[in-house]
Amino acid sequence: MKHFDIEILKKYNKPGPRYTSYPTAPNFKTNFPHAKYIDEIIRTNGNESNSPLSIYCHIPFCDTLCYFCGCNTIISNNRERVSKYVDFLKEEIDLMLTYLNTERKVNQFHWGGGTPTHLIPEEILDLKNFINERFNFAPNAEQSCEIDPRGLTFEHMHTLKSTGFNRISFGVQDFNPVVQKAINRIQPEELTRKVVQWTKDLGFNSVNLDLIYGLPHQNVSEFEVSIDKIIDINPERIALFNFAYVPWMKEHQKLIDEKALPSAEEKLEIFEMAITKLTDAGYVFIGMDHFAKEDDELTIALREKKLQRNFQGYTTNAGADLYAFGLTSISQHGRTYAQNHKTEKEYFSAIDKGFLPISKGYILSEDDLLRRKVIMKIMCDFQLNYSEIENEFQINFKEYFKSSLEKLDTFLNDQLLIFTDNGFKVTEKGIFVIRNIAICFDAFFELKKQTGKFSKTL
Repeated sequence: MKHFDIEILKKYNKPGPRYTSYPTAPNFKTNFPHAKYIDEIIRTNGNESNSPLSIYCHIPFCDTLCYFCGCNTIISNNRERVSKYVDFLKEEIDLMLTYLNTERKVNQFHWGGGTPTHLIPEEILDLKNFINERFNFAPNAEQSCEIDPRGLTFEHMHTLKSTGFNRISFGVQDFNPVVQKAINRIQPEELTRKVVQWTKDLGFNSVNLDLIYGLPHQNVSEFEVSIDKIIDINPERIALFNFAYVPWMKEHQKLIDEKALPSAEEKLEIFEMAITKLTDAGYVFIGMDHFAKEDDELTIALREKKLQRNFQGYTTNAGADLYAFGLTSISQHGRTYAQNHKTEKEYFSAIDKGFLPISKGYILSEDDLLRRKVIMKIMCDFQLNYSEIENEFQINFKEYFKSSLEKLDTFLNDQLLIFTDNGFKVTEKGIFVIRNIAICFDAFFELKKQTGKFSKTL
């Protein structure tokens, strides 16, 4: 790929946030005032509020442990435990509905995990119907669900489709059996192809497949085989994630043989190969780790400068408040972020007492709102217009961000961005280090970068 420069990427491959929010989750506070959070929910749900809603439900259960996983999961096949969790999830939703303006349209809905299809079809039907009865879905709402092909049945998929889901996402990671064994996720190619065919037979709008580079025993030639197979399967979207090996944060990753991990240089070579193959096959590099076909909504939003980011990554969902339910899920609306409890005991206890199960959160200051806008513009538009920010926030951009702009000189010298009359644009090769550029405007990063909270940017 002509814009790919491994030496440049080596230089900038440092720990940094993914900016699914700003400030990022490590800055959330445990002394978050519950009463003020309720006030903000009520304020943003007044009678005049007609902005759209985005809804997320976290289903944490999985059948087996994937050694690479960085998600918040519970490995359990205890059906009573699963059923109890679903009951409390419903109670949490009903608690929130006492404050929500349910006339607001839901234009994005997502089930994540864990493995939402760890629920049996009857549980999926019951929970989704419960939600459908309580929220006002827009006719063209994006409704997506993460699945696991292992243990999945056609009845699972039929139930998802019949209750309104129209997009499917699932992990492949790598087709190589040696890699699959090393990460404890055995998923034959034939199974992946069968499930993708089910999505076509049932009329789902889109399927996204996840790949991970940097896993044990991976190399360029072997991973190229997996990329070729993915291209042949022809999903609408592909996510190509960098494996974050953080055993000090995710203890189960110690089950991975560290000596079998590719070197930092080989990881970048794998990344280069994958990007080249995918873009040559007609996929558009949306940014960071997302690829989509030319006619996909993400690609169109990128071209029209309407791309957004939230806790699910890049999205077309502009202007929506995000309400998230379930363990560890994070809501975002108005000036607030709020994250739920991590353990079932704390989560159940709060709901039993009639409280929203908030563990920590954050109320944004004026400076936070300003920096959030700047960082999200950089992450989504790959350019920045100073006048737009100045008009919205009534500042002199060059004065306010003097120290931040000085940090951009290294990117300018490496031809990763260019300054314009009233802003700057990221070059094509600069898009690969977009997180590093955004960091220049992050007021918290210098305080947090030594804490081990972030994965490397590439």
